[in-house]
Amino acid sequence: MLEETHDREELIGRVAALDIGKAELTCCVRVPSPDTPGRRLQEVQTYATMTRSLLGMADRLRQLGVTRVVMEATADYWRPAFYLLEAQGFECWLVNARDVRHLPGRPTTDRLDAVWLCKAAERQLLRPSFVPPPPIRRLRDLTRYRVGLVVARTAEKQRVEKLPGDAQTKLSVVASDSFGVSGRAMLAALLAGERDPKALAQLARGRMRARLGVLQEAFTGHFSDHHGFLLATMLGRIDQATADTAAVEAHIETEIAPFQAAVDRLDAVTGVGRAAAHVTIAETGVDMGRFPTPAHLASWARSAPGVNQSAGKTKGKNATGHGSPYLARVLGEAAVTAGRTDTFLGERHRRIARRRGKKKATVAVGRSILVIVWQLLADPDARFHDLGSGFYDTRVNADRAKRNHIRQLEALGYNVTLQPAA
Repeated sequence: MLEETHDREELIGRVAALDIGKAELTCCVRVPSPDTPGRRLQEVQTYATMTRSLLGMADRLRQLGVTRVVMEATADYWRPAFYLLEAQGFECWLVNARDVRHLPGRPTTDRLDAVWLCKAAERQLLRPSFVPPPPIRRLRDLTRYRVGLVVARTAEKQRVEKLPGDAQTKLSVVASDSFGVSGRAMLAALLAGERDPKALAQLARGRMRARLGVLQEAFTGHFSDHHGFLLATMLGRIDQATADTAAVEAHIETEIAPFQAAVDRLDAVTGVGRAAAHVTIAETGVDMGRFPTPAHLASWARSAPGVNQSAGKTKGKNATGHGSPYLARVLGEAAVTAGRTDTFLGERHRRIARRRGKKKATVAVGRSILVIVWQLLADPDARFHDLGSGFYDTRVNADRAKRNHIRQLEALGYNVTLQPAA
């Protein structure tokens, strides 16, 4: 029996598609033919990616009455054209290159790619990727750059940890943090030329003073001027990265100010701190109208397993795929932090970890946190309320719990007889 669907054949009347490279782009425009109904006119031109050339292309598109401009997400080359055309008032679509692959055996050139993309766009065969508005884009640039600075600083700290091994000094073996107050004082003394292990050990502070003998032994080595030069360079880079990170964080506080209410709501979620809230807003934005349901947001973030089924069989491992690595890192850290707490999310993490392992538990709880984020951002009046670690216990079926306990005791070699309590 044939059923009517909600699908309608729609054709975008005036559409343009861009095949973008680093130095130039190919623009294909398709518009209705004024002489022959049902026919299309096509124009393909090449433009430089310089601003003046892009403005000339925008004037040409406006002259032709183009309403939508589609382009592939090619590295970062799409950004200048997208941002300029967006500022000129065009509806810009950024599409995933995977969605516009050519048919097997079809030749590919810049011109053919632009025409193919334009034909697919005019027939509504594409879907736009999420491109946040300018305020969120600025915030995203800052939060991502902060991650880069932290990674660079961590790399330098690891180099410092390796350097004393070559000099036969073992500060990192004794001190849990070589860059704490005591550690930095000892490293500064080494740079100043101090080589006496006893004098270096006396720079310890707090609880480290209980290990003066071990510290003195750790500084017995062959720290030369060559090692001092390398250490000074590494510490300089660490200090510079720390200063740059503080400056970037100050700019983040300025950019996040209009979204402070959303940050406060996300900060209340178990495992999510203010820095994680900043990154989450920078990656997803605050307008959840782009994601109709929490499942759409989870799918976009690749926090939900994919479906690959054929002939009644499920193929592969239904992996989640690769979304934003910055958002994935924050969700993973928040999930691990929540797993150490006596809360609903913590109990959920522990329950899943017992059955499926810690890695899958982290992904699952990260998705739960993302669903909570959607709820909080979609409704400004919503507030996070922890259900408590005993939430599952209050909803466990009594008969099922009884069967599970009996089965566990029988597995241990006991014969179980139940007698109701008075």
